Amino acid sequence: MTEARRIPDHLESRTSRLLKSWEALLLALAVAIFVANSLASPYFLNPWNLSDATFNFTEKAMIAFPMALLIVAGEIDLSVAAIIALASTAMGAALQLGAGTPALVATGLGTGLLCGAFNGLLVTRLGLPSIVATIGTMSLFRGIAFIVLGDQAYTGYPESFAWFGQGYVAWVISAEFVLFWILAALFGVLLHRTSLGRAVYAIGNNPTAALFSGIRVARVKFLLFLMTGLLSGLAAVCLTSRLGSTRPSIALGWELEIVTMVVLGGVSILGGSGSIPGVVIAAFVLGMVTFGLGLLNVPGIVMSIFVGLLLIAVIALPRLAARLWPRSRHA
Repeated sequence: MTEARRIPDHLESRTSRLLKSWEALLLALAVAIFVANSLASPYFLNPWNLSDATFNFTEKAMIAFPMALLIVAGEIDLSVAAIIALASTAMGAALQLGAGTPALVATGLGTGLLCGAFNGLLVTRLGLPSIVATIGTMSLFRGIAFIVLGDQAYTGYPESFAWFGQGYVAWVISAEFVLFWILAALFGVLLHRTSLGRAVYAIGNNPTAALFSGIRVARVKFLLFLMTGLLSGLAAVCLTSRLGSTRPSIALGWELEIVTMVVLGGVSILGGSGSIPGVVIAAFVLGMVTFGLGLLNVPGIVMSIFVGLLLIAVIALPRLAARLWPRSRHA
């Protein structure tokens, strides 16, 4: 009788860790939601409907990627939705001055970059807590948009500009969806395969130790705020292009959904841990949930309640488990 082949310990432990990981749980949840949506609505599996479903998360995920790095480093930016509003307003103002598509894109990206730099200076130079600083700039940026536009709207964007939010690369694959995967790959490599990523983890775990080990903590954090602002500007370009208009209320409430996406993806709100693959899967989960509820004609306020409860749950559950685990271990 032949002896069964034994799996090497290092392979067994790696496989076991993978199956027990948060990303594996999220992936199983995503599959379950996909099946549930397929059974709940006969329109869900239509290829064009599935393509439309990606718009529920692609623009938010563009910001969630740099936000994940920022939260891993122990900071946060709650002004991202307001940056979208201000960048969109700046593009609308540029449109009134006769700017073409390249100038509109540059205006959106430049506005986002400037807002990110302003947030970074408040935190790294003045030493303000990021949650306080970005709550302030959230009101500031959105307020400027309301002062400029009031209850009016900018419309009449050129057809070439519409490609960023409405264009398709091939069949039902939108340009935004392709951009989503490119950014996911870039930020995945940045966080998990570069010295900057290692510095981000070190800062999130112990900023003082990171500083004494030679990491320029303030510079790294400033760079992360810059990236978050820039990607918020990119999201503004895509969203404005898709809607074809600018209003000061654009992207209202998105900061909650973006933070939820990041935390649901396994990034610790306290910093020091998290992964880009988790954020990618979380983006699909939230996108499919909101799209599925939309197909069932669930009111938007109910979706907001669900997102809020989900954010509370993913923050509270790890702490609850940490408190209960010692009790169960000694039981």
